Amino acid sequence: MNPLLIILGKTISLLARLKGSAGATWPGHIVLNLNPKFIRQVLRRSRTKIIVVAGTNGKTTTTKLIRTILQEDGKKTFQNQTGANLLNGIASSIVENSSLFGKLNYDYAVFEIDENTLPLVLKELTPNYLVLLNLFRDQLDRYGEVNIVAQKWLDAIKKLNKDTEIIANADDPQIAFISQKSQGVKSFFGVEGTKSKASHNIDSGYCPNCNSKLTFSSYTFSHLGNYKCPKCSFKRPKVKLEKISHYPLPGIYNKYNAHAAVLLTKKIGVQQKVIDSSLKNFKPAFGRQEIIEYQGKKVQLFLSKNPTSFNESLRTMVELGGKNVLFVLNDRIPDGRDVSWIWDVDLEEFIHKFKTITVSGDRTYDMALRVKYAEHKDFEAEPDLKKAIESALEETPKSETLYILPTYSAMLEVRQILTGKKIL
Repeated sequence: MNPLLIILGKTISLLARLKGSAGATWPGHIVLNLNPKFIRQVLRRSRTKIIVVAGTNGKTTTTKLIRTILQEDGKKTFQNQTGANLLNGIASSIVENSSLFGKLNYDYAVFEIDENTLPLVLKELTPNYLVLLNLFRDQLDRYGEVNIVAQKWLDAIKKLNKDTEIIANADDPQIAFISQKSQGVKSFFGVEGTKSKASHNIDSGYCPNCNSKLTFSSYTFSHLGNYKCPKCSFKRPKVKLEKISHYPLPGIYNKYNAHAAVLLTKKIGVQQKVIDSSLKNFKPAFGRQEIIEYQGKKVQLFLSKNPTSFNESLRTMVELGGKNVLFVLNDRIPDGRDVSWIWDVDLEEFIHKFKTITVSGDRTYDMALRVKYAEHKDFEAEPDLKKAIESALEETPKSETLYILPTYSAMLEVRQILTGKKIL
């Protein structure tokens, strides 16, 4: 039956592209409805090694880094399309990249997975490598608090056999604890701590083993850092990598992404010179610090979808000397309906460093109120996104960059306006 399903899926994908849509999930959605075991059946007959990347923030960048390095090393590699990180997205990528007879002629498949979907994915496939990045509060109306997602991960990862090797973030207490419960080989990465004081929006400050309050000797951001429990033996694991010679993107959060990709590819056997070359030539995925020229001016997109990613976008913007910013806040299904998280953003710490501020999106006036309470009086609120972009650009000198911080669906809209192309 699978050859017929693959032909059907490829036809749907082609028709979607002809209509101007990427068709990233529809083929997989239909194929899985007709055969729920499709993913399992195709992958079990394949020699393609499976890499799964999961976490709240950084999945897309880490996945692209891994694919870039592996391809530079001559490995034939494919991944699920950016944003199509549910089961239907995986199925679609398999349809797209397999032969009509259901064969995958690739060395590696790299799948980025939505954090809430990871337990479901692990029921359908057994990865050779599982990269665990972080867990932060995100879309609380859909996922619940961090500890709920962490428990689901723990239950799923404990069931994996020792054939799955774990590459995990030692600086995230929940990730470290979950990883140590797996049966396979475990390797940890981290980043040298830079701060002695925690931010107010710390998400995992308690020991996942005994629930005592953790003590931190240093932080990088949010709850990531060097920790130990004063009541039990739980502490930050020893790391194999916490510094490299070149980072392709600015920001501490991108150091974590780079360390995850480098540690994984070194474990696979890629030589250091290949890794270094890949990092130097790396281009960001769409919306993740991507630079677009529009109307003769530079626009840089920083996807900002939860308190932690928003804070780190602001911090990186300031480090880059950014003065002109457009916030775009939506509340659609990919963003989460509840936008109360904007009050957990450390806006007061950064807002007075900006010269011009424009606010737009479905929840323009919620974001405008947040900016007002941060005591920045000179800003513009414009619900029409195209007008907001044009207005913000008018205020941005040609010698400077307009930084746009959108939520996920807003980022897709922004890119369509700037490039004239629809992605998903």
